[in-house]
Amino acid sequence: MTDSKYKIVYVTPALYMAGGVERVLTLKANYFADHLGYDITIILTEGKDKPLFYPLSEKIKVINLDIGFEELWTCSFIKKVYVYLKKQCQYKKLLTKTLMRLRPDITISLLRREINFINDIHDGSKKIGELHVNRANYRNFEANDTNIVKILFAKIWMRSLVSKLKHLDQFVVLTNEDKKAWPELKNVIVIPDPLSFIPESNSPLTAKRVIAVGRYHYQKGFDLLLKAWKTIEAQCPDWQLAIFGQGDRNPYQQLAYELGLSHCNLNGPTSNIQDEYNNSSLFVFSSRYEGFGMVLVEAMACGLPVVSYACPCGPRDIVSDGIDGILVEKENIDAMAHQLLLLINDKQKRQAMSLAAQQKAATYHMDQIAVRWQSLFEEVLR
Repeated sequence: MTDSKYKIVYVTPALYMAGGVERVLTLKANYFADHLGYDITIILTEGKDKPLFYPLSEKIKVINLDIGFEELWTCSFIKKVYVYLKKQCQYKKLLTKTLMRLRPDITISLLRREINFINDIHDGSKKIGELHVNRANYRNFEANDTNIVKILFAKIWMRSLVSKLKHLDQFVVLTNEDKKAWPELKNVIVIPDPLSFIPESNSPLTAKRVIAVGRYHYQKGFDLLLKAWKTIEAQCPDWQLAIFGQGDRNPYQQLAYELGLSHCNLNGPTSNIQDEYNNSSLFVFSSRYEGFGMVLVEAMACGLPVVSYACPCGPRDIVSDGIDGILVEKENIDAMAHQLLLLINDKQKRQAMSLAAQQKAATYHMDQIAVRWQSLFEEVLR
């Protein structure tokens, strides 16, 4: 079979949100359809009457099964169990019917509710699972939102998930670090996410500004970053910290006030992140955990050296410590401040790292990542 005739189906909840998974899926599907001639169909379960957030090629077919799992968000616990079982049964029936009709060569699950039964659908397609978070934080609970029942449920759920993953034809994770977290599996392969844009220009590294990008959420560690910035602001008062992202900024603004910070800007999301990268001279990544960390690659593509916590998972795969950026012990506030200060005070080092960062980012261009997916498709269909 030649790859130009591949018929591929993606299964994911929705495409109406501005999320990282939605963006990456759209990027890959568009490239496969427009550049490789694949027959691509995306099957959704949510957002039937909502417009797609990211532009999708006209060559791609979208089927919305309109299951409405989002109804579970508003249900009481008892009702949630009943509604879930009912919708899951409906989902299995409709997805089976759809795949039997489409008869794809490959079905790719983004490991949501269909992973529970995808291997039982005998439509003739090879089944691939694609995970966009690391194992430790997949269906994990925050430290302040857990109890013995949730912990027990998580263990039982993970044991069940592993048994399902073993029967996939291939299981794709984003980092080599996360691959090691699945020792029970022999079908794991690493394919990182593709860079979402190729910048038209790069930062001249002249602006005295450090940039961070991400949701205002505990995961992103902006509380840790602000505490580190207190040290930097005291020693380099002519430098600014700019954070861009969605979410509730109020707790972080309050923390900045309590720390007495006057040279940091907590911004909402921006429609032109490339300009913001190019108007900065350093990128800082303060996450407690990640699935990958595409903003690292984006910043590096714009020529920014990065200082990043070596959190699980992503930074260790992306950043070559001391060459295109600096890796810092996770959640170590003093070490983060120290390494930022070193680069702030060493323009020559920033310039050398900038060139290396651009070279590293080039390996994440869509055409490079597509080659790896092509090889995978050829392997499972051999």
